[in-house]
Amino acid sequence: MRRYRFSAILACWLFSLFSLGASASPSVAFETTLGSFTVELNSEQAPVTVKNFLRYVEDGSYVGSIFHRVIPGFMVQGGGFSTQMERLKTYPPIANEASNGLLNQTGTIAMARTQDPNSATRQFFINLVDNDFLNYGERPPGYAVFGRVTSGIDVIQKIGQQKTGVRNYMKDVPVEPIIITRVFVVPEKDTTATTPPAQ
Repeated sequence: MRRYRFSAILACWLFSLFSLGASASPSVAFETTLGSFTVELNSEQAPVTVKNFLRYVEDGSYVGSIFHRVIPGFMVQGGGFSTQMERLKTYPPIANEASNGLLNQTGTIAMARTQDPNSATRQFFINLVDNDFLNYGERPPGYAVFGRVTSGIDVIQKIGQQKTGVRNYMKDVPVEPIIITRVFVVPEKDTTATTPPAQ
């Protein structure tokens, strides 16, 4: 009986370790009107940011939002506005994790914010080039990177090449809306998926 109890406890402990390890880098797939891409999140170095980001993924509120700010040679920004340029509802802002050691390099995803360091909510951006001046220490307090694009970087570059203009007093808005049509956490066994499993 004692041996069985010990085995059960050991099994639970090993399962917990496996689960923690497996969820350290969840991947999220995006489908947009210009194509699909996948980002791998870094829960280990940006736990607060990743938890916050996944909250919006799981509540479905990124679906129907747009990439509202596109600047060639810099970055593409989205997640915060509807196709009508209405600001979407947010959860409370989070602490800035820019000092986590992750850098604003080509293909990384980071949180957008106001001049208040701890004001990030739902808007994110993906770096089209190495933007060292956005890193912690270069431009205190920096912009928090929390993952990287693992597939579909060509789609991100394509988004970055779209024609932009002024809309609702905002500059750099794509003339043709770039809409997020689907977003989901990729099953752990298939981190390269760009579409959900068949029903």
